[in-house]
Amino acid sequence: MSEGRKIILGCEDVALGYDNRPVIEHLSFDVRQGDYVCVIGENGSGKSTLIKSVLGLIKPVYGKIVMDKSIENGCIGYLPQQTEAQKDFPATVEEVVMSGFLNKCGFRPFYNKREHQIALNNMKKMNISDLRKRCYKELSGGQQQRVLITRALCAAGGLLVLDEPVTGLDPNASMELYDSLKSLNKEDGMTIIMVSHDIKNVLEQADKILHIDNDSYFYGNINQYLYSDMGSSFNISEKR
Repeated sequence: MSEGRKIILGCEDVALGYDNRPVIEHLSFDVRQGDYVCVIGENGSGKSTLIKSVLGLIKPVYGKIVMDKSIENGCIGYLPQQTEAQKDFPATVEEVVMSGFLNKCGFRPFYNKREHQIALNNMKKMNISDLRKRCYKELSGGQQQRVLITRALCAAGGLLVLDEPVTGLDPNASMELYDSLKSLNKEDGMTIIMVSHDIKNVLEQADKILHIDNDSYFYGNINQYLYSDMGSSFNISEKR
């Protein structure tokens, strides 16, 4: 039961927005260790604002976001939406992956042996070991996303935050990525928060749904969501 697992992230009656103008108010939910949460909602509903708040980039207008020690001080693996400039990054796959440790290096000029081993293990988990010496910009879109998720894993303490990770990928690449994320969650116990518009697959991948709709929200498991007013209003039956 999820109730037996520790809470690693909690929002307590939070209002999120900019310049003291809330986009969404009275948001309360807990993310427990090992949860796989998908955040959905229309454009402009506050999904990106929530992610920026979780990452500590903006402060709540009111309320508290409480974090477990395992994800404090930058120990959240984050995959933003990829830009065209990032797709042409001139580095090897291994160099991109290792850069996930930069925040942990402090004043050390080199990565240590342990970090190299963690990187190798994470590349194996994401099935990119054979790409180690390849140039990142020469990879396919799906391969690039797997590299960036591997980089995020190197930065992660116990939480992986993904912003639209399958956008622009073909169906096969999307499903391969989903399979890898499911494995990270179920086999390695990685906690995942993923923003997505891919509702059909979200309902098959996630354990919990956070549906934000400006002045209201839903948070619960998939079955609860399917039978909720908000789930029904989002035309779930047509998207499955």
